[in-house]
Amino acid sequence: MKLKLLAFMAILAAWGCQPSTNQQDKPQSADAQPNILWIVADDLGVDIGCYGTKAVHTPHLDQLAREGVRYENLHTTTAVCSPSRSGLITGMYPVSIDCHQHRTPFKHALPDPVQPITRYFREAGYFVTNGSFKAENRKGKTDYNFTHHFDSLYDGTHWNQRKSGQPFFSQIQIFIPHRPFLKDTLNPVDPDNVQLPPYYVDHPVTRKDWAMYLETIQLVDIEVGKILKKLEEEGLAENTIVFFFGDQGRPHMRGKQFLYDPGTNTPLIVRHPSGTGANSVSQQLISNIDIAATSMALAGITIPPHMQGQDFLGEQPERAFLTTMRDRRDETVDRIRAVRTTDFKYIRNFYPERPYTQFNAYKKFRYPVLTLMQVLYKKGELNEVQSRFMAESRPAEELYDLKNDPDEINNLAGDANYEEQLAGLRQHMDEWLVTYDLGKYPENPRAIQAAEELMKGRFKRNMESLGLNPAISDEEFLQYWEKTLLEETDDVSHAN
Repeated sequence: MKLKLLAFMAILAAWGCQPSTNQQDKPQSADAQPNILWIVADDLGVDIGCYGTKAVHTPHLDQLAREGVRYENLHTTTAVCSPSRSGLITGMYPVSIDCHQHRTPFKHALPDPVQPITRYFREAGYFVTNGSFKAENRKGKTDYNFTHHFDSLYDGTHWNQRKSGQPFFSQIQIFIPHRPFLKDTLNPVDPDNVQLPPYYVDHPVTRKDWAMYLETIQLVDIEVGKILKKLEEEGLAENTIVFFFGDQGRPHMRGKQFLYDPGTNTPLIVRHPSGTGANSVSQQLISNIDIAATSMALAGITIPPHMQGQDFLGEQPERAFLTTMRDRRDETVDRIRAVRTTDFKYIRNFYPERPYTQFNAYKKFRYPVLTLMQVLYKKGELNEVQSRFMAESRPAEELYDLKNDPDEINNLAGDANYEEQLAGLRQHMDEWLVTYDLGKYPENPRAIQAAEELMKGRFKRNMESLGLNPAISDEEFLQYWEKTLLEETDDVSHAN
């Protein structure tokens, strides 16, 4: 059911949270201001029970979805943490504020008049925090691609540090299901029961890796349950709007870092204490930069005119297009842009001569299925769909019919029957690039060199920590993964 939730506006009016006419204005009283809580999981695809994944056990998230609105089409602007989080905290496309390269060593200040949204919440009287799920006094992940200091952005790490009666805007960072995956021995996932996408080879290593991913999601669910219980115990649930989402999609080979839906699509559940929209589902297209604007509007804070995110609960037209982007990820230089509608996705590869799987030290070390498929590709044991992502080059353009091909495996860019759709999305992309894609190209070579040196050293240390030679062959590395993943171990559960 397509849901706009205009009823939210009536709730805001009842709470005295109409947007103020000046950024400096504050709502009428602290009692009238709702608390805003972001619970952010690291590398989470839409692989939880309420989104249809049967093999996973996520009772707390499923309950949260029954109490709130489940959005099926939230897409992050990019599929890696630092640019995604930079966009999230500013409400801006990373490419518009030169924050699009992943963890640049040469950070700069945000361009005027862009500010982190924490400033606006502070000016509205909010206590602003960013903490870790591990401890109330532990700082949460920021990973922003602009110069900043934690204390200049945040007042603390937990809402319990605020003054009595003061409203809060809080983030709690859950650092999983980011790899390495963790076991949930209380509710182990049977690898035989997982559903694999068609572009992955059906192999014991693939199934075990996917099952471990789902088990780690179950540990996310446990942590969410603890957070929500604390809200209830402290009497805060009745005045707190809860957002649950991920900073990008699945930490799998064709997911994270890439612009296919698994890389950018992450859950979004919004629970309003009034119960508005409870147990409903929305197909609305939402960018993660919209979460900033929407949270500000819910708090009665005027959205500044420069902000590119929009209030997805407001009265303006819904997005007809979502635009996503990829640039350098660690040491791996790339540039990809995508435009997505409800029905189609257009991808433009600026380096078609390069493989999708050009070397990336992080992925090579952490993603066993990457090495598995590299070995099988060399042996000629992958089918056509599986081989496509392993090829030595890629098409300059890709077009997918998302309704009939949700796995994005049939490229229609050369199909005469789809020329109209291709031309329309191509034009939209051209216009978007001129207006919003303001990043510096090419990137400073010193930044690329610094990233290469950093990742080369990190890869060497990581491999040696496993007792492996960094120059190990793919075949030998696969043997390591088979031994590690497929043999039973005595690992302790992380579910406590």
